[in-house]
Amino acid sequence: MTDAPMRIITLNANGIRAAARKGFFDWLKRQRADVVCIQETKAQEHQLTDPQFKPRYFDTCVYHDAEKKGYSGVAIYARQAPDRVQSGIGWDKMDCEGRWLQVDIGNLSVISLYLPSGTSGDIRQSVKYEMMDYLKPRFEKMARDGRDYVICGDWNIAHKEIDLRNWRANRKNSGFLPEERAWMDEVFGPVGLHDAFRRVDPRPDQYTWWSNRGRAWEKNVGWRLDYQVVSGDPAANVEKARIYTDNRFSDHAPLIMDYAG
Repeated sequence: MTDAPMRIITLNANGIRAAARKGFFDWLKRQRADVVCIQETKAQEHQLTDPQFKPRYFDTCVYHDAEKKGYSGVAIYARQAPDRVQSGIGWDKMDCEGRWLQVDIGNLSVISLYLPSGTSGDIRQSVKYEMMDYLKPRFEKMARDGRDYVICGDWNIAHKEIDLRNWRANRKNSGFLPEERAWMDEVFGPVGLHDAFRRVDPRPDQYTWWSNRGRAWEKNVGWRLDYQVVSGDPAANVEKARIYTDNRFSDHAPLIMDYAG
């Protein structure tokens, strides 16, 4: 990891242009973030001609779009120029949907990851399982290769009962299925990665996504779907976590994590 303290923010923007209209970039310029990971940009880079989509207070702003217009897509903004940018993971099924973007800064790799939701039906749930199966050995290798990793993003899985309000009613729903939760148990267990948020915040009712139905936001009936998953030095150096809910830029909230140098 770098020698200096580091602030990393992740947000599923649910459309970066929509988030911009809701004040996201005005808010972001005040956050002193070192790296920002965005998921679900829902835009092609050529559509983002306004300078706000490449904030000048970051050295590098990179996008990895889905081939399908208005769908998926990830981005990373970095205050320090990375040594390497990796767009995609090298597997077409994920890469054509714009779900993995990685920057390497010294010994630190920061990844913007957007795992699919299976809520639209069995076909997409099977794609989700396929991606989970693909990623697990990749994560195992990453946990042991000597680099520091912060994998930011919308994982579309609430890991434990504490991570969603209505867990009893959702045990048969995508995002809280036993198979998904068991996979997270593996990732945060034998695989060797860590849930950075839970390193410093064990409280219930800490959510990052709320349905647009039934006044869920107002009642804080939410799910914790957005994570910073870490290995190496970041796992030992988590200082502070905050879910920003004072303003809404998306149906997700920004997750802000501070790491010691």
